[in-house]
Amino acid sequence: MKIVIPGGSGQVGTVLRRFLEREGHEVVILTRNPDPEDPSEVFWDGSGPGDWAKSFEGADAVINLAGRSVNCRYTPANRREIKASRVDSTRAVGEAIAGAKDPPKVWLQMSTATIYEHTHGPPNDDLTGVIGGNEPNAPDTWNFSIDVATSWEKAACEATNGGTPSVSEGAERGIDSRKTRMVLMRSAIVMSPDRGGPFDILLNLVRFGLGGASGDGRQFVSWVHEEDFARAVLFLIETDSLSGPVNIAAPNSLPNKEFMRDLREAWGMPFGMPSPAFLLEIGAFFLRTETELVLKSRRVVARRLSDAGFEFRFSDWKDAADDLCRRWKAGA
Repeated sequence: MKIVIPGGSGQVGTVLRRFLEREGHEVVILTRNPDPEDPSEVFWDGSGPGDWAKSFEGADAVINLAGRSVNCRYTPANRREIKASRVDSTRAVGEAIAGAKDPPKVWLQMSTATIYEHTHGPPNDDLTGVIGGNEPNAPDTWNFSIDVATSWEKAACEATNGGTPSVSEGAERGIDSRKTRMVLMRSAIVMSPDRGGPFDILLNLVRFGLGGASGDGRQFVSWVHEEDFARAVLFLIETDSLSGPVNIAAPNSLPNKEFMRDLREAWGMPFGMPSPAFLLEIGAFFLRTETELVLKSRRVVARRLSDAGFEFRFSDWKDAADDLCRRWKAGA
């Protein structure tokens, strides 16, 4: 298949490209910084029409991953950029699909499991899950993240439900759902051994004796092994019956305290200093990030994927952590 990935130069895009090319598919990456020696990388600015839209013609799938990293302080300027980078790029992708003469068969639009409520109760599935934003006494940063997620999805839905005003030829009619199916991928955190990714950051805490519980350690961590994430994406491309919101998360989320304990055991580290919430706030300030990324409880289950017949190879964090630690060491 021919698969186009806007915003595919980041960690998740690297995971997908590696997997899809290994499976024999043609992958085109849309990026702000294409490698001039790599014809499969095409320039785009993520904000409007351009020559990059030609790559959509005849594509089997478009997987839009574009969006500024949320690993930063949520200053007013960063908030605007985080939200705009997602909404604007999603609209641009929608316009390009609507204007294509031979549009892609499926549009997989990245979203996030952060869209659901902060909960210690039953997990949120993709049929009955509770969208967050109304939790009492929730920090402002949590509400911002949910606003970003809902705005991100709204931009995709507007493109597929009649379209939005556009200067792109033909885009005013919106996307023809008979030709292009759209899926919102509400993904948990993707764990891979690549340097600089979320797993690498967590493992470094463990390696230096800082891998204890974060806050009270009760907040749930939803995660997905890179292999299962990539397999789920391919499954979504090939399964015509799935459209709309689909969770991508391993079946067994677990509290942060247990999550970090299993990671320490996988690495062979006998102890880990806990990080109370007030210390996390201080550390987040100096590291130029936000505690929302570790303190919000994300408990998500992939009901629609499972009901459609998808099976996770890494269902338990212990097994995933063992595999990722082994591969991290091999790449050190």
